[in-house]
Amino acid sequence: MASHRPDVSKAGSTQVCFVCQKCAQPLKLDHSFANLDQHTYVDLTAPLLSTASHDGSVEISAPTEQKVEDTDSAVAIKYIPPAQCSASESANDFTLIGESIPVQSETLSVRLKVTGELFDILSGQAEVDHPLCEDCTDTLLDQLDQQLKITEEEGKDYRDFLEKLNSETSDEHEELALDKELAELDASEIQLVAQLESIESERTQLHEQMAKEEDKEQQLQEEEQQYFMEYNEYKRQLLEYEDAQRSVESQLKYAKTQLDSLKRTNVFNSTFHIWHSGPFGTINNFRLGRLPSVPVEWNEINAAWGQTVLLLHSLSAKMNLTFLRYRLVPYGNHSFVESLSDKSKELPLYGSGGFRFFWDAKFDQAMVAFLDCLQQFKEEVEKGNTGFCLPYKMDRGKIEDTGNGTAYSIKIQFNSEEQWTKALKFMLTNLKWGLAFVSSQFPSK
Repeated sequence: MASHRPDVSKAGSTQVCFVCQKCAQPLKLDHSFANLDQHTYVDLTAPLLSTASHDGSVEISAPTEQKVEDTDSAVAIKYIPPAQCSASESANDFTLIGESIPVQSETLSVRLKVTGELFDILSGQAEVDHPLCEDCTDTLLDQLDQQLKITEEEGKDYRDFLEKLNSETSDEHEELALDKELAELDASEIQLVAQLESIESERTQLHEQMAKEEDKEQQLQEEEQQYFMEYNEYKRQLLEYEDAQRSVESQLKYAKTQLDSLKRTNVFNSTFHIWHSGPFGTINNFRLGRLPSVPVEWNEINAAWGQTVLLLHSLSAKMNLTFLRYRLVPYGNHSFVESLSDKSKELPLYGSGGFRFFWDAKFDQAMVAFLDCLQQFKEEVEKGNTGFCLPYKMDRGKIEDTGNGTAYSIKIQFNSEEQWTKALKFMLTNLKWGLAFVSSQFPSK
């Protein structure tokens, strides 16, 4: 339905504004809308033609041309009905035309009535309310042209399909074609039956082969189980052997460590420990000597002499030294010296009883013979310009103190206990130096 808004701006003039029903923009109407004659009214109110489409829908169309003859004149008026456009479509453009036209107040109601009736007729003939602006009308016409093109293409497809149906062969030809197709299907059925029989035969063979393979699989599973049992047993034995090997390697490593430690250890220093305890010289904690204030037991003195003889005998053997005139015989606390000139003569290096002024001469001869052997050892050590020299000189049973030049006899006869003890202490000191020299020059192998 058309809408209008009359406004009286000033005396003698009125502004009338019609807006577009699509875009709501104001419109400027043509002056021809002011008059509506009888012929125009009949043309506008004529009903549209309705036709049914092939799919059941109803299409509303207007005749391409309708001629309405005026009874008063022979003028034929051509009528083109308005197109229908979607109510959801609207144009964003609008046209705003000019200033309002002043009209006479006495003709305003007539013009509004005529224009309103005209737009009511147009709105009643179509689904689109009028009035429409020029841009909205162009948009509507474009949509109708597109719809017309689609409809023409559908009509062409229908005509082509109808021609195809008319060109098909008769029922006889169709029956012949069906018979031929049936014969082909029969032949195909025979071929498929033969293939089915062949497949069934292959299926039977496959079942038999599958049964054999299942037997093989069962046998392989049993063999696999037996294999894993044997593997686990061998693995257990391997672990035991590896443990034993690691144990042997640990023992070997420990033995090598001990061997290296023993190689670095001096056997003589570990076996014969020569030191001093006050005025006494000691060997392996056995005191060698005797004082009136400290009466050392003869068993301890004899044991100390036995260790002393054993030490000198071992050092000479290490140096491959053979003594002249005497041979040392280590025999514990009953050690002695054997004369090479008279092998039946044994000089004991042990005693018993108290210290007497006149003592058995053999004990003194044995101590002198031992000192002679120690002198031979000293001469052997000092060969080769090694620069080594024992701290105390020895000559014919006496030991000289290099500090004050005093000589001390190793004999008991015509000697005091203090001098005899000091001579023995000097003798052990010489042995200690000889022990150090042999240990450095002849390392243990």
